[in-house]
Amino acid sequence: MSDSSKGPRTLEVALGERSYPIHIGPGLLGDPQWLSPYLAGRQVMVVTNETVAPLYLERLRQGLAADLEVRELVLPDGEATKIVASVERVWDALLAAGFNRRCTLIALGGGVIGDMVGFAAACYQRGVAFVQVPTTLLAQVDSSVGGKTGVNHPRGKNMIGAFWQPRAVLIDTDTLATLPPRELSAGLAEVIKYGLIRDADFLARLEAEMDALRGLDAAALTRAIERSCTLKAEIVAEDETEQGVRALLNLGHTFGHAIEAHQGYGNWLHGEAVGAGMLMAAELSCRLGWLSDKEVARIRAIIEAAGLPLAAPADMSVEDFLTIMRLDKKNLDSRLRLILLRTLGGACIHDETPAETLIDLLENFPRR
Repeated sequence: MSDSSKGPRTLEVALGERSYPIHIGPGLLGDPQWLSPYLAGRQVMVVTNETVAPLYLERLRQGLAADLEVRELVLPDGEATKIVASVERVWDALLAAGFNRRCTLIALGGGVIGDMVGFAAACYQRGVAFVQVPTTLLAQVDSSVGGKTGVNHPRGKNMIGAFWQPRAVLIDTDTLATLPPRELSAGLAEVIKYGLIRDADFLARLEAEMDALRGLDAAALTRAIERSCTLKAEIVAEDETEQGVRALLNLGHTFGHAIEAHQGYGNWLHGEAVGAGMLMAAELSCRLGWLSDKEVARIRAIIEAAGLPLAAPADMSVEDFLTIMRLDKKNLDSRLRLILLRTLGGACIHDETPAETLIDLLENFPRR
Protein backbone atom coordinates (compact mmCIF):
# COMPACT_ATOMS: atom_id res chain seq x y z
CA MET A 1 0.00 0.00 0.00
CA SER A 2 1.33 3.41 -0.93
CA ASP A 3 1.94 6.22 1.54
CA SER A 4 -1.23 8.33 1.59
CA SER A 5 0.83 11.50 1.89
CA LYS A 6 2.29 10.86 -1.55
CA GLY A 7 -1.00 10.56 -3.44
CA PRO A 8 -3.57 7.84 -4.03
CA ARG A 9 -3.47 4.62 -2.05
CA THR A 10 -2.65 1.44 -3.94
CA LEU A 11 -3.58 -2.04 -2.71
CA GLU A 12 -2.95 -5.36 -4.44
CA VAL A 13 -5.16 -8.38 -4.97
CA ALA A 14 -2.51 -11.10 -4.74
CA LEU A 15 -3.37 -13.82 -7.25
CA GLY A 16 0.04 -14.74 -8.65
CA GLU A 17 0.28 -13.96 -12.36
CA ARG A 18 -3.25 -12.52 -12.26
CA SER A 19 -2.54 -10.08 -9.43
CA TYR A 20 -3.79 -6.55 -9.96
CA PRO A 21 -3.83 -3.18 -8.20
CA ILE A 22 -6.66 -1.22 -6.62
CA HIS A 23 -5.95 2.51 -6.89
CA ILE A 24 -7.96 4.70 -4.49
CA GLY A 25 -8.02 8.49 -4.48
CA PRO A 26 -9.54 11.69 -5.86
CA GLY A 27 -9.07 12.92 -9.41
CA LEU A 28 -7.95 9.62 -10.95
CA LEU A 29 -10.43 9.50 -13.84
CA GLY A 30 -8.92 12.09 -16.14
CA ASP A 31 -5.26 11.22 -15.52
CA PRO A 32 -3.78 8.87 -18.19
CA GLN A 33 -1.22 7.34 -15.82
CA TRP A 34 -3.98 5.43 -14.02
CA LEU A 35 -5.50 3.73 -17.08
CA SER A 36 -2.80 3.41 -19.74
CA PRO A 37 -0.71 0.68 -18.05
CA TYR A 38 -3.66 -1.73 -17.99
CA LEU A 39 -4.79 -1.62 -21.62
CA ALA A 40 -4.01 -4.80 -23.54
CA GLY A 41 -3.81 -3.09 -26.93
CA ARG A 42 -5.10 -0.12 -28.91
CA GLN A 43 -8.77 -1.17 -29.00
CA VAL A 44 -10.81 0.09 -26.03
CA MET A 45 -14.54 -0.26 -25.41
CA VAL A 46 -15.97 1.89 -22.60
CA VAL A 47 -19.30 0.59 -21.32
CA THR A 48 -21.40 2.74 -18.99
CA ASN A 49 -25.05 3.61 -18.38
CA GLU A 50 -27.41 6.51 -19.02
CA THR A 51 -26.99 7.90 -15.51
CA VAL A 52 -23.20 7.80 -15.30
CA ALA A 53 -22.37 8.77 -18.90
CA PRO A 54 -23.33 12.46 -18.62
CA LEU A 55 -21.39 12.74 -15.36
CA TYR A 56 -18.12 10.93 -15.99
CA LEU A 57 -17.73 9.62 -19.55
CA GLU A 58 -16.01 12.75 -20.82
CA ARG A 59 -13.66 12.79 -17.84
CA LEU A 60 -12.73 9.16 -18.51
CA ARG A 61 -12.03 10.01 -22.17
CA GLN A 62 -9.45 12.52 -20.97
CA GLY A 63 -7.57 9.67 -19.34
CA LEU A 64 -7.20 7.76 -22.64
CA ALA A 65 -4.43 8.47 -25.14
CA ALA A 66 -5.42 10.09 -28.43
CA ASP A 67 -3.98 7.26 -30.56
CA LEU A 68 -6.32 4.60 -29.14
CA GLU A 69 -9.32 3.23 -31.01
CA VAL A 70 -12.04 4.02 -28.47
CA ARG A 71 -15.68 3.02 -28.77
CA GLU A 72 -18.43 3.70 -26.27
CA LEU A 73 -21.62 1.88 -25.34
CA VAL A 74 -24.23 3.46 -23.07
CA LEU A 75 -26.73 1.00 -21.58
CA PRO A 76 -29.93 1.65 -19.61
CA ASP A 77 -29.52 2.01 -15.85
CA GLY A 78 -30.84 -0.26 -13.11
CA GLU A 79 -30.70 -3.76 -11.67
CA ALA A 80 -33.52 -4.86 -13.97
CA THR A 81 -31.11 -4.48 -16.93
CA LYS A 82 -28.64 -6.98 -15.47
CA ILE A 83 -29.63 -9.72 -17.91
CA VAL A 84 -28.07 -11.70 -20.74
CA ALA A 85 -29.70 -9.43 -23.35
CA SER A 86 -27.66 -6.46 -22.04
CA VAL A 87 -24.44 -8.46 -22.25
CA GLU A 88 -25.33 -9.42 -25.81
CA ARG A 89 -25.41 -5.70 -26.64
CA VAL A 90 -21.79 -5.47 -25.47
CA TRP A 91 -20.78 -8.44 -27.61
CA ASP A 92 -22.68 -7.00 -30.59
CA ALA A 93 -20.81 -3.70 -30.22
CA LEU A 94 -17.44 -5.46 -29.97
CA LEU A 95 -18.12 -7.54 -33.07
CA ALA A 96 -19.47 -4.60 -35.05
CA ALA A 97 -16.27 -2.67 -34.24
CA GLY A 98 -14.09 -5.63 -35.23
CA PHE A 99 -12.42 -5.79 -31.82
CA ASN A 100 -9.86 -8.57 -31.40
CA ARG A 101 -8.43 -10.52 -28.47
CA ARG A 102 -6.15 -7.63 -27.50
CA CYS A 103 -9.03 -5.28 -26.84
CA THR A 104 -9.83 -3.92 -23.37
CA LEU A 105 -13.26 -3.30 -21.91
CA ILE A 106 -13.65 -0.53 -19.31
CA ALA A 107 -16.60 -0.77 -16.93
CA LEU A 108 -17.61 2.75 -15.87
CA GLY A 109 -20.47 2.63 -13.39
CA GLY A 110 -21.87 0.76 -10.44
CA GLY A 111 -22.09 -2.92 -9.65
CA VAL A 112 -24.53 -3.76 -12.45
CA ILE A 113 -22.25 -2.34 -15.15
CA GLY A 114 -19.15 -3.89 -13.56
CA ASP A 115 -20.70 -7.35 -13.32
CA MET A 116 -22.06 -7.30 -16.88
CA VAL A 117 -18.92 -5.90 -18.50
CA GLY A 118 -16.76 -8.39 -16.63
CA PHE A 119 -18.97 -11.23 -17.85
CA ALA A 120 -18.85 -9.89 -21.40
CA ALA A 121 -15.04 -9.75 -21.18
CA ALA A 122 -14.85 -13.28 -19.77
CA CYS A 123 -16.79 -14.68 -22.73
CA TYR A 124 -15.75 -12.53 -25.70
CA GLN A 125 -13.31 -14.56 -27.81
CA ARG A 126 -12.92 -16.75 -24.67
CA GLY A 127 -11.59 -13.94 -22.55
CA VAL A 128 -10.29 -10.39 -23.03
CA ALA A 129 -8.92 -7.74 -20.67
CA PHE A 130 -11.11 -5.41 -18.66
CA VAL A 131 -10.69 -2.64 -16.10
CA GLN A 132 -13.13 -1.74 -13.34
CA VAL A 133 -13.88 1.97 -12.80
CA PRO A 134 -16.60 1.85 -10.11
CA THR A 135 -18.59 5.01 -9.45
CA THR A 136 -20.81 3.90 -6.53
CA LEU A 137 -19.72 3.13 -2.99
CA LEU A 138 -21.12 -0.39 -3.20
CA ALA A 139 -19.14 -1.15 -6.35
CA GLN A 140 -15.99 0.47 -4.96
CA VAL A 141 -15.91 -1.59 -1.77
CA ASP A 142 -17.31 -4.86 -3.04
CA SER A 143 -18.40 -5.83 -6.53
CA SER A 144 -15.48 -4.31 -8.48
CA VAL A 145 -12.92 -6.36 -6.50
CA GLY A 146 -12.55 -10.11 -6.76
CA GLY A 147 -13.57 -11.12 -10.27
CA LYS A 148 -17.18 -12.17 -9.73
CA THR A 149 -19.05 -11.32 -12.92
CA GLY A 150 -22.47 -12.20 -14.26
CA VAL A 151 -26.15 -11.47 -14.63
CA ASN A 152 -29.40 -12.23 -12.85
CA HIS A 153 -31.96 -14.88 -13.71
CA PRO A 154 -35.67 -14.52 -12.86
CA ARG A 155 -35.26 -17.41 -10.41
CA GLY A 156 -32.19 -16.07 -8.65
CA LYS A 157 -29.64 -13.28 -8.43
CA ASN A 158 -26.23 -13.69 -10.12
CA MET A 159 -27.02 -17.24 -11.21
CA ILE A 160 -25.31 -16.86 -14.60
CA GLY A 161 -21.68 -15.76 -14.61
CA ALA A 162 -17.97 -16.47 -14.38
CA PHE A 163 -14.92 -15.65 -12.30
CA TRP A 164 -12.86 -13.21 -14.40
CA GLN A 165 -10.39 -10.87 -12.76
CA PRO A 166 -9.89 -7.29 -13.97
CA ARG A 167 -6.47 -5.90 -14.85
CA ALA A 168 -6.99 -3.06 -12.37
CA VAL A 169 -9.60 -1.34 -10.24
CA LEU A 170 -9.60 2.45 -10.43
CA ILE A 171 -11.56 4.07 -7.58
CA ASP A 172 -11.94 7.82 -8.07
CA THR A 173 -13.47 8.94 -4.78
CA ASP A 174 -14.67 12.19 -6.38
CA THR A 175 -17.46 10.22 -8.07
CA LEU A 176 -19.20 9.78 -4.72
CA ALA A 177 -20.10 13.49 -4.73
CA THR A 178 -22.92 12.77 -7.20
CA LEU A 179 -24.17 9.60 -5.48
CA PRO A 180 -27.78 9.87 -4.24
CA PRO A 181 -28.21 9.33 -0.47
CA ARG A 182 -30.13 6.08 -0.98
CA GLU A 183 -27.27 4.66 -3.08
CA LEU A 184 -24.74 5.79 -0.48
CA SER A 185 -26.65 3.95 2.24
CA ALA A 186 -26.76 0.85 0.06
CA GLY A 187 -22.97 0.95 -0.25
CA LEU A 188 -22.57 1.39 3.49
CA ALA A 189 -24.28 -1.99 3.98
CA GLU A 190 -21.31 -3.71 2.34
CA VAL A 191 -18.86 -1.59 4.35
CA ILE A 192 -20.57 -2.61 7.61
CA LYS A 193 -20.42 -6.22 6.46
CA TYR A 194 -16.62 -6.23 6.52
CA GLY A 195 -16.56 -5.11 10.12
CA LEU A 196 -19.11 -7.73 11.11
CA ILE A 197 -17.35 -10.65 9.44
CA ARG A 198 -13.68 -9.89 10.03
CA ASP A 199 -12.75 -6.68 11.89
CA ALA A 200 -14.54 -5.62 15.08
CA ASP A 201 -12.26 -2.57 15.43
CA PHE A 202 -13.32 -1.40 11.97
CA LEU A 203 -16.96 -1.90 13.00
CA ALA A 204 -16.41 0.34 16.03
CA ARG A 205 -14.83 3.02 13.83
CA LEU A 206 -17.78 2.89 11.47
CA GLU A 207 -20.13 3.40 14.40
CA ALA A 208 -18.16 6.49 15.41
CA GLU A 209 -17.92 7.89 11.87
CA MET A 210 -21.35 7.05 10.41
CA ASP A 211 -22.53 10.67 10.39
CA ALA A 212 -19.32 11.70 8.61
CA LEU A 213 -19.70 8.89 6.08
CA ARG A 214 -23.28 9.83 5.28
CA GLY A 215 -22.18 13.44 5.06
CA LEU A 216 -19.67 12.49 2.34
CA ASP A 217 -16.64 13.40 4.44
CA ALA A 218 -13.76 12.64 2.07
CA ALA A 219 -11.30 11.42 4.70
CA ALA A 220 -13.82 9.12 6.39
CA LEU A 221 -14.99 7.66 3.07
CA THR A 222 -11.43 7.05 1.89
CA ARG A 223 -10.59 5.25 5.13
CA ALA A 224 -13.70 3.10 4.85
CA ILE A 225 -13.08 2.26 1.19
CA GLU A 226 -9.43 1.43 1.81
CA ARG A 227 -10.13 -0.87 4.77
CA SER A 228 -13.02 -2.58 2.97
CA CYS A 229 -10.90 -3.21 -0.13
CA THR A 230 -8.01 -4.47 1.99
CA LEU A 231 -10.25 -7.04 3.69
CA LYS A 232 -11.86 -8.05 0.40
CA ALA A 233 -8.44 -8.44 -1.28
CA GLU A 234 -7.17 -10.62 1.59
CA ILE A 235 -10.17 -12.93 1.38
CA VAL A 236 -10.07 -13.19 -2.43
CA ALA A 237 -6.35 -14.01 -2.30
CA GLU A 238 -7.13 -16.83 0.15
CA ASP A 239 -10.05 -18.25 -1.82
CA GLU A 240 -10.54 -16.86 -5.32
CA THR A 241 -13.41 -19.07 -6.47
CA GLU A 242 -15.36 -19.28 -3.20
CA GLN A 243 -14.59 -22.82 -2.15
CA GLY A 244 -14.33 -21.80 1.50
CA VAL A 245 -13.61 -18.54 3.32
CA ARG A 246 -14.79 -16.26 0.49
CA ALA A 247 -18.34 -17.36 1.20
CA LEU A 248 -18.14 -15.28 4.39
CA LEU A 249 -18.48 -12.19 2.19
CA ASN A 250 -22.10 -13.24 1.70
CA LEU A 251 -23.24 -12.31 5.20
CA GLY A 252 -26.87 -11.28 4.85
CA HIS A 253 -26.90 -12.06 1.14
CA THR A 254 -28.94 -15.28 1.24
CA PHE A 255 -31.81 -13.43 2.90
CA GLY A 256 -31.11 -10.29 0.86
CA HIS A 257 -31.05 -12.02 -2.50
CA ALA A 258 -34.40 -13.62 -1.65
CA ILE A 259 -35.84 -10.14 -1.02
CA GLU A 260 -34.44 -8.81 -4.30
CA ALA A 261 -35.72 -11.74 -6.35
CA HIS A 262 -39.17 -11.65 -4.78
CA GLN A 263 -39.64 -7.89 -5.02
CA GLY A 264 -38.29 -7.61 -8.56
CA TYR A 265 -34.72 -6.57 -9.20
CA GLY A 266 -34.22 -2.88 -8.59
CA ASN A 267 -37.23 -2.24 -6.34
CA TRP A 268 -34.99 -2.86 -3.35
CA LEU A 269 -31.39 -1.82 -3.90
CA HIS A 270 -28.91 -4.63 -3.34
CA GLY A 271 -27.40 -2.93 -0.30
CA GLU A 272 -30.84 -2.31 1.22
CA ALA A 273 -31.67 -5.99 0.94
CA VAL A 274 -28.27 -6.93 2.37
CA GLY A 275 -28.81 -4.54 5.28
CA ALA A 276 -32.07 -6.25 6.25
CA GLY A 277 -30.45 -9.63 5.54
CA MET A 278 -27.54 -8.94 7.89
CA LEU A 279 -29.97 -8.12 10.67
CA MET A 280 -31.81 -11.38 9.96
CA ALA A 281 -28.51 -13.26 10.12
CA ALA A 282 -27.66 -11.52 13.41
CA GLU A 283 -30.99 -12.44 14.96
CA LEU A 284 -30.61 -16.05 13.81
CA SER A 285 -27.11 -16.10 15.30
CA CYS A 286 -28.64 -14.93 18.57
CA ARG A 287 -31.25 -17.69 18.44
CA LEU A 288 -28.41 -20.20 18.04
CA GLY A 289 -26.74 -18.83 21.18
CA TRP A 290 -23.77 -17.09 19.55
CA LEU A 291 -24.64 -13.40 19.82
CA SER A 292 -26.18 -11.64 22.80
CA ASP A 293 -29.28 -9.49 22.62
CA LYS A 294 -27.02 -6.50 23.29
CA GLU A 295 -24.80 -7.36 20.29
CA VAL A 296 -27.84 -7.73 18.03
CA ALA A 297 -29.09 -4.35 19.24
CA ARG A 298 -25.70 -2.88 18.34
CA ILE A 299 -25.94 -4.33 14.83
CA ARG A 300 -29.48 -3.02 14.47
CA ALA A 301 -28.33 0.43 15.55
CA ILE A 302 -25.53 0.71 12.98
CA ILE A 303 -27.77 -0.58 10.19
CA GLU A 304 -30.36 2.02 11.15
CA ALA A 305 -27.70 4.74 11.40
CA ALA A 306 -26.64 3.91 7.84
CA GLY A 307 -30.18 4.56 6.63
CA LEU A 308 -30.93 0.92 5.81
CA PRO A 309 -34.15 -1.10 6.29
CA LEU A 310 -34.76 -2.90 9.57
CA ALA A 311 -37.64 -4.99 8.24
CA ALA A 312 -38.45 -7.34 5.37
CA PRO A 313 -41.11 -6.61 2.73
CA ALA A 314 -44.66 -6.86 4.02
CA ASP A 315 -45.75 -9.21 1.25
CA MET A 316 -43.01 -11.86 1.76
CA SER A 317 -44.17 -15.03 3.48
CA VAL A 318 -42.01 -17.63 5.16
CA GLU A 319 -42.48 -19.88 2.15
CA ASP A 320 -41.46 -17.07 -0.21
CA PHE A 321 -38.15 -16.79 1.62
CA LEU A 322 -37.54 -20.52 1.81
CA THR A 323 -38.38 -21.19 -1.85
CA ILE A 324 -35.86 -18.65 -3.12
CA MET A 325 -33.21 -19.40 -0.48
CA ARG A 326 -33.15 -23.05 -1.53
CA LEU A 327 -31.70 -21.89 -4.88
CA ASP A 328 -28.74 -20.09 -3.25
CA LYS A 329 -25.37 -20.88 -4.88
CA LYS A 330 -23.73 -21.64 -1.51
CA ASN A 331 -26.05 -24.56 -0.84
CA LEU A 332 -24.49 -28.02 -1.07
CA ASP A 333 -26.29 -31.37 -1.30
CA SER A 334 -29.64 -29.68 -0.68
CA ARG A 335 -28.41 -28.26 2.62
CA LEU A 336 -29.07 -24.58 3.23
CA ARG A 337 -25.74 -22.90 3.99
CA LEU A 338 -25.95 -19.57 5.79
CA ILE A 339 -23.29 -17.08 6.78
CA LEU A 340 -23.80 -16.29 10.46
CA LEU A 341 -21.91 -14.56 13.28
CA ARG A 342 -20.29 -16.41 16.15
CA THR A 343 -18.93 -13.07 17.40
CA LEU A 344 -18.78 -9.49 16.19
CA GLY A 345 -15.92 -9.66 13.71
CA GLY A 346 -16.12 -13.44 13.43
CA ALA A 347 -18.37 -15.00 10.77
CA CYS A 348 -18.88 -18.67 9.98
CA ILE A 349 -20.46 -20.90 7.35
CA HIS A 350 -23.30 -22.85 8.94
CA ASP A 351 -25.37 -25.58 7.31
CA GLU A 352 -27.00 -27.13 10.37
CA THR A 353 -29.59 -24.54 11.35
CA PRO A 354 -32.66 -26.39 12.67
CA ALA A 355 -35.62 -25.82 10.36
CA GLU A 356 -37.83 -24.75 13.22
CA THR A 357 -35.31 -22.09 14.30
CA LEU A 358 -35.10 -20.62 10.81
CA ILE A 359 -38.88 -20.67 10.40
CA ASP A 360 -39.31 -18.97 13.77
CA LEU A 361 -36.97 -16.21 12.64
CA LEU A 362 -38.79 -15.75 9.35
CA GLU A 363 -42.20 -15.72 11.02
CA ASN A 364 -41.23 -13.16 13.65
CA PHE A 365 -38.88 -10.84 11.76
CA PRO A 366 -40.56 -7.44 11.25
CA ARG A 367 -42.26 -6.64 7.94
CA ARG A 368 -42.94 -3.24 6.43
